[in-house]
Amino acid sequence: MHDAALRPMISRRPAAPLAGTIAAPGDKSISHRALMFGALAIGETRISGLLTGEDVLRTAAAMRALGAEVTHDADGIWRVAGRGIGGLTEPADVLDMGNSGTAARLLCGILASHPVFSVMTGDASLRGRPMRRVIDPLSATGATFWAREGGRLPLAIQGAKDAMALDYRVPVPSAQVKSAVLLAGLNAPGITRVEEPEATRDHTENMLRHFGATVSVQFNGPGRVIELQGQPELRAADVMVPGDPSSAAFPLVAALLVPGSAVTIPAVGLNPLRTGLFLCLEEMGALVTIRNRRTEGGEPVGDLDITGGALSAIDVPGDRAPSMIDEYPVLAVAAACATGTTRMRGLKELRVKESDRLAATAALLSVNGVKVEIEGDDMIIHGTGKPPVGGGTVATHMDHRIAMSAVVLGIVAAAPVTVDDAGFIDTSFPDFIGLMNGIGAAIGPAA
Repeated sequence: MHDAALRPMISRRPAAPLAGTIAAPGDKSISHRALMFGALAIGETRISGLLTGEDVLRTAAAMRALGAEVTHDADGIWRVAGRGIGGLTEPADVLDMGNSGTAARLLCGILASHPVFSVMTGDASLRGRPMRRVIDPLSATGATFWAREGGRLPLAIQGAKDAMALDYRVPVPSAQVKSAVLLAGLNAPGITRVEEPEATRDHTENMLRHFGATVSVQFNGPGRVIELQGQPELRAADVMVPGDPSSAAFPLVAALLVPGSAVTIPAVGLNPLRTGLFLCLEEMGALVTIRNRRTEGGEPVGDLDITGGALSAIDVPGDRAPSMIDEYPVLAVAAACATGTTRMRGLKELRVKESDRLAATAALLSVNGVKVEIEGDDMIIHGTGKPPVGGGTVATHMDHRIAMSAVVLGIVAAAPVTVDDAGFIDTSFPDFIGLMNGIGAAIGPAA
């Protein structure tokens, strides 16, 4: 768990280029889903490469509380003995989801169609984030939700006794909302249908098929229509979790920004609905080579070789947001070091992440001497092609991605960058600082 005491860190320009191999932690989105689907399947699911950050451990604890048997071996293999669709049991205590909005929203979907009573809470950050986006559609299953004003946690849920299948159009692209509706549909008879205006990450659909559910996907312009046959018998299926592309983004950008660097990140997930950052960096002139492409557990995977070099500004279209929603802060750091003015369009969704991530990203840059503006839902970053001034203290607002982005900025800035609290980094990237120092970074406790 995150220590209540602040853990300030300082990040400095290293004495030499970054070099070596750094492993990205297991994909957080896939890790959450592997535990949940394992709990809903019949038989024992074995999971390798599971992210062991606090967010995912909260999901493992919740699945245990709902009746699944979840254990892990000394060799790092996790085993989940599932209860089957409709077989989850009422938890004896409150489900504490820590800092994980993904776990909380997906679990709402599962609980909506199981006839049990539960109460869900989280840390201060999660309790401040909106849940109405899943409460509203899931209420149509017949479930009842009681929440604080604004649909915020703590949240009490009485699952439907005879859940209704949903036909729902997601108003704003959101993989979490889509997934919550599909998960509710697992224990509802008939066809659950979800229409999304823009294609979002499809790990839920991939994993549903992997565990034996019948899922169809039709393209509808830039969006998709997903249909799920309700009440399948999910069968235990082993899962190999690839490296998280959202986590790989931080050492990747750090290596790009330090001239002369040569870093390899093996076994990174390359799902095309998750690789918007890689496309942006390619357009900026980044030197990233993908080797050894393969498929593992239904997901494309490859090894990344990164070489440091100069970057140029680009215009990032708003329709790219669903494929890189978590990577904007570190892309903003890259843009601050690029030559020219970068405009990132359509960032409304960043306002409701772990923090107001749009405002926090702008503040991260501004306090370190970067000229940045917010116009509506767009962010405009004026890069000079030189290292930013640095020297600032970044307020993380309990947001791990803001903290890691600030660390990356400190690696390239002229003066060291201080992070007010690095404690939350472990929620998604355990030992991030140790691994970064292992390839040559200079990160340590602030005095």
